[in-house]
Amino acid sequence: MTVSAEREGNPLTRALCKATNVEPGELRATLASFAFAFSLMTAYMILRPVRDSLSSDWSDEQLSWLWTSTFFFSVIAVSFYGGVISRLRFKVMVPSVYAFFAATFVAFYIVARTTGESDLVNRAFYVWLSVFSLFHLSVFWSFMSRIYNKDQAKRTFSVIAFGVTLGAIVGPSVATFFADDIGNINLLLVGAVLLLVPIPLIGVLERLRVDDLGNADAVDRLSSDSQLSANPFSGFKTFASDRYLLAIGGFILFYVTMNTFIYFELREALAHLERDVRTQYWGGIDLAVNLLAAVTALFATGRLATRAGMSTTLAIVPLLMVGGWFVVAVSPVLMVLIGLQVARRAGNYAVTRPGREMLFTIVNAETRFKAKPVIDIVVYRGGDVVMAWVYTAITATMGMGLAGVAVLSAIICAIWAGAGVFLGRSYEKESLGGIKKHDS
Repeated sequence: MTVSAEREGNPLTRALCKATNVEPGELRATLASFAFAFSLMTAYMILRPVRDSLSSDWSDEQLSWLWTSTFFFSVIAVSFYGGVISRLRFKVMVPSVYAFFAATFVAFYIVARTTGESDLVNRAFYVWLSVFSLFHLSVFWSFMSRIYNKDQAKRTFSVIAFGVTLGAIVGPSVATFFADDIGNINLLLVGAVLLLVPIPLIGVLERLRVDDLGNADAVDRLSSDSQLSANPFSGFKTFASDRYLLAIGGFILFYVTMNTFIYFELREALAHLERDVRTQYWGGIDLAVNLLAAVTALFATGRLATRAGMSTTLAIVPLLMVGGWFVVAVSPVLMVLIGLQVARRAGNYAVTRPGREMLFTIVNAETRFKAKPVIDIVVYRGGDVVMAWVYTAITATMGMGLAGVAVLSAIICAIWAGAGVFLGRSYEKESLGGIKKHDS
């Protein structure tokens, strides 16, 4: 009996595969990817409440300037990454990224211990973690799109996203329940150590990509890096010249708009609380988000993508938010806004993000490894900057309250849903060979 046959005959394997819709030959790679995602997200979600607790110390204008700084540092980081990745093997680049960020958080710990309560250090940390918050996931999902093909991604990405969700439950739990005892600054060391855990898993997944998934021929084109341009800005050019990628960028901009509006409203509502209490509040929101997302990601998302199609997968959360924003407009109070934030982020983790990452399983190497970070990081942070200033303008200048913001957001979500339908149809067309330049 072969190893594969033995695996299929294992009762635990059969139960897991039936519950998750993953095939037996994909299980080991999926579990390793799950562990990768879990440790990575746990590290970030321990640090995120620490960052968000700082935001209430600054005015809307000051926060908008910090988001502007984040955008420019993101452009620099993506350009540097685009230049380096054409010279290093991707399986070397991925662990190097996480080791580098771990070292920077240790450095912030040392500086904070040395300088004490410094607003300059706090602002630098806020910006740097904001750069990291997109970079670590962009690199992770690029690596996943290298490991799995299009059909495998539809079955496995929801389970891998559950690893992200579970890490996003454990991480804020640490911040929520232990921030007072451990202290904000010591959480930096905890996050740094956890960032080193995925490094050995990268080699394991490279082996399973060939041995279990049979994708050696499909993705070994990066072995010599011959298909990647040495120009650090080539990813920007690829993105700007491709309608499919521009559509993905537009979809993300709608998501960013919702994220920005809710975030600014929440940090204003929590401004009167002490910083450690705010950390616990933000951690509690994160915990609620990910408890809701966990069951959806594990048992529903994969089936939704394979049976209902990409258009439904990408449009369902924006449609739900249309109704949610109208509820906020009728009852513009803190707990209703928190409820919408929980629903929005849970839907993103469980449904929208896995669906969005599936879009990159049909693209070529240059797009996947150089244009994708432009979309995930630069477009996202550029949207942050624009929407932060838009929010500041409509609230501070025009005097629009939460109810008005809610009505405007509902209209934007309706357009966002339409964009999801369009993008899903484009994906299905291209995956059937409609546009050959994206073929892997």
